[in-house]
Amino acid sequence: MNNISVLYSEEELALSVKKLGAEITEEYKGKKLLVVCVLKGAFVFTADLVRSIDNDMQIAFITAKSYVGTSSTGNVSISGDHDFMGLDLREWDVLLVEDILDTGRTLCELKKKFASMGAPSVKIAVMLDKPSRRVADITPDFKCYEIEDRFVVGCGLDYDERYRNLPFIGIVSE
Repeated sequence: MNNISVLYSEEELALSVKKLGAEITEEYKGKKLLVVCVLKGAFVFTADLVRSIDNDMQIAFITAKSYVGTSSTGNVSISGDHDFMGLDLREWDVLLVEDILDTGRTLCELKKKFASMGAPSVKIAVMLDKPSRRVADITPDFKCYEIEDRFVVGCGLDYDERYRNLPFIGIVSE
């Protein structure tokens, strides 16, 4: 088993998510909001975040993957419900919710996809931003934390599909 040290506690995360939810509430006041959870990693963060957003919204799910173990493959595979409940995306502002913004490839592809479907705006909310690893020209519009280049788990983040259930963000060391 790997050693995991706490980077952000459950309590710290809860406060940060609540603050982020308030920012997003203000940003989307009076707008039609479609929150798109990027599975698998963002499901925990999305559940916490949408409960902190005081706006009417629709929630959709998409699967995108670019990692195997601790390494980015460099290829983004996207699958899931592509009709988004039959919504005309030209009427909806889209908020992509992801666990971590790392290389940026996944979110760059998703942002292009939703923009091409006519969404008035496509913004990004992430739990963690890791700019030192960025290869795509993309930045989050909303983030809880900016972190250094460390491999982290918990709150939906995994190591070979393990540790998603941890209530904190932890750093993995071999």
